Amino acid sequence: MIRIVSRTEPTRFGENLLRGGAVFAALAASSLVMLFLGYNPLEVYGRMISGSLGTAYRFRETINKTIPLVVLSLGIAVAFRMKFWNIGAEGQFYLGAFGATLAAVSFPSLPAVILLPLMFIFAFFFGGMWALLPAVLRARFAASETLTTLMLNYVAVKWISYLQYGPWKDPSAQGFPKIANFPQNAILPKVLGIHAGWIIALVLVVLLYILLSKSTLGYEIDVLGESEATARYAGMNVFRITIAAVMLSGGLAGVAGMMQASAIEHTLSDQLSGGLGFTAVITTWLARLSPPLIVAVSFLFALLLQGASFLQSSMKIPASVADILQGIIIFFVLGSEFSVRYRFAFDREGKK
Repeated sequence: MIRIVSRTEPTRFGENLLRGGAVFAALAASSLVMLFLGYNPLEVYGRMISGSLGTAYRFRETINKTIPLVVLSLGIAVAFRMKFWNIGAEGQFYLGAFGATLAAVSFPSLPAVILLPLMFIFAFFFGGMWALLPAVLRARFAASETLTTLMLNYVAVKWISYLQYGPWKDPSAQGFPKIANFPQNAILPKVLGIHAGWIIALVLVVLLYILLSKSTLGYEIDVLGESEATARYAGMNVFRITIAAVMLSGGLAGVAGMMQASAIEHTLSDQLSGGLGFTAVITTWLARLSPPLIVAVSFLFALLLQGASFLQSSMKIPASVADILQGIIIFFVLGSEFSVRYRFAFDREGKK
């Protein structure tokens, strides 16, 4: 009989050895797949690095992908530390973008110095409110937040599609289903050639680190994540902590949507995310819910995403092949994380 048991005292050297081995195994497995498909693995890897870091433009594109991943991962980390499995960052991202667009559409004549903070607030509010429903269902009725947050992702995307094809369809787009572009005062300015979202993301990293490691709310979130019974015994208001943490989680995901809509797409669409909300679940987990590590892991994943995107244009590699390579790398990296924490134990037949 085979059982899965926790490793008691994994050493730092052993952990790093497993992770390094996983990266090597992922590259080897990806090389075999590329050879089978008729591609030179060394050329493909070289193009991926060149495509993500080779020029100033490609580096900016990599950073543009890093920014929403960082903010989304920060939001997910808040919920995960409380053992609230928020898989709904994708939907909260879209609702945040919707809130930002609503502010831009409602107050188009406001100066940028007022309109952009207003869009930020709207995005945080709508993203947080979208996460609030699963939080209430779990707190009051013990409903699985994994299912409710996941299902709400699809509701959010359909809501944006409805707006895009219906009431918010741009009448000047000659029948093309799109929402009108934001006015210039609703677009995040650039700083050092990259939109100002990178500054917001770094500020949020610092604030979240302080909140989670130095504040009372951060302590309460960790206690609640360890044991709800312990939190209740210590006199903590579990409902209040759950609502506050989940609102913060969804609000941050909403801010990521605002930045993507304002700075990158300059509009709202049902293709805005490109699956970043789901990718952020992986980056959050790999970063061990640590805000500083989230920056590093998100950047590495952005390298992978940008490199794979470049492969499609430079080597005419189909998007499905790039997805396979990403999947192999993610599989081995997640497998190494499993091996760090757990091991297989073999019991002899009949032994209790």
